[in-house]
Amino acid sequence: MSRGVGSDPTQEQRGELQTILGSHKSEQRLFLRASIVWQLFEERRPVAKVARNLQVSAKTVRKWESRFMDQGMDGLDDLPRIGAPPKFRVEQRCEIIAIACDKPENYGFEGEAKWTLNTLTEAVNKNIDTLEISRSSVHRTLTEVDLKPHRINMWLHSTDSEFKEKVNDVVALYNEPPQNAVVLCVDEKTGMQATERKYKTEGPQPGKQGKYEHHYKRHGTQSLFAAFNTQTGHVTGWCNDTRRAEDLLEFMEVLAGKYAHVEKIIIIWDNLNTHLDGPSKRWTEFNKRHGNKFEFHYTPIHASWVNQVELFFSILQKRCLKHGNFRSVQDLKTKVMAFIRRWNEKEGHPFNWTFRGYPLQNQKKEVA
Repeated sequence: MSRGVGSDPTQEQRGELQTILGSHKSEQRLFLRASIVWQLFEERRPVAKVARNLQVSAKTVRKWESRFMDQGMDGLDDLPRIGAPPKFRVEQRCEIIAIACDKPENYGFEGEAKWTLNTLTEAVNKNIDTLEISRSSVHRTLTEVDLKPHRINMWLHSTDSEFKEKVNDVVALYNEPPQNAVVLCVDEKTGMQATERKYKTEGPQPGKQGKYEHHYKRHGTQSLFAAFNTQTGHVTGWCNDTRRAEDLLEFMEVLAGKYAHVEKIIIIWDNLNTHLDGPSKRWTEFNKRHGNKFEFHYTPIHASWVNQVELFFSILQKRCLKHGNFRSVQDLKTKVMAFIRRWNEKEGHPFNWTFRGYPLQNQKKEVA
């Protein structure tokens, strides 16, 4: 691209100036400099008037006038900055990152499970030769490589030897449910607390977040038994004071009545002891009473996230429970059930299950 030099802009320079002035993505400083040049050379305005129009000093206008006349469009760019030489060598920065990725106890911080910025700064200054680095410089080094040693996520690995097979089984029911069958994800959300805020919650205002006081009065808890219909998104919910096997059995009777018209009812749930048949054969006997129309499928051990009802529980937690104000256990129960009714009437929908499972294993054996 040609950037000629002269008192008046060339045709090509005019095009470049117009591009800068007409684009909402132009940098503010470059837009200002182009505006100065345009008003001076194209609109033939005097320096004082350009300064007033753009709310800058006359000195600033003369500076960019001179730069443009001497260098053309190149004159509107910033001059290269020399800056101070780096204080820390690349090797030292790599050592800082290595220490941040290690355990604090290996550097004399017994009992420390994770780094803080203070302990990490102390460790790098003690263990890296000829290094004297500030807390802010350590933070800047970590930020440059997106390293956050103070943050640790909990991870629970499933040790189920049939993990892939069970996940494939459940996901296949989500993606291709059998004909004349309903697929229900069942679980219990326990320990829902009826907490009443001591002071009134302040609502949000423009430019200001809402806030609530952390003091509260606890009135008790409730357990929610819920079944999520994976084909329709409909939720069947039932609140109770306890979560015993007898309570779950009563809830399952509710589901049997609700879906009495369906040929097969497929239940997906986790490996909680009340979900297993056990010595009492409670679910075998329950199934017999209902013509063996129930079919039970279990998520892998430590993989309850495969159960879609957990997604609904997350929605309920964020929108109803987390910031809720409940004057009593009955108030909590009323509001939870009202949320479920509104969900079913207005918002209920199947979840778009993007996890497709693992490739199905070929169980066939070759016959010699």
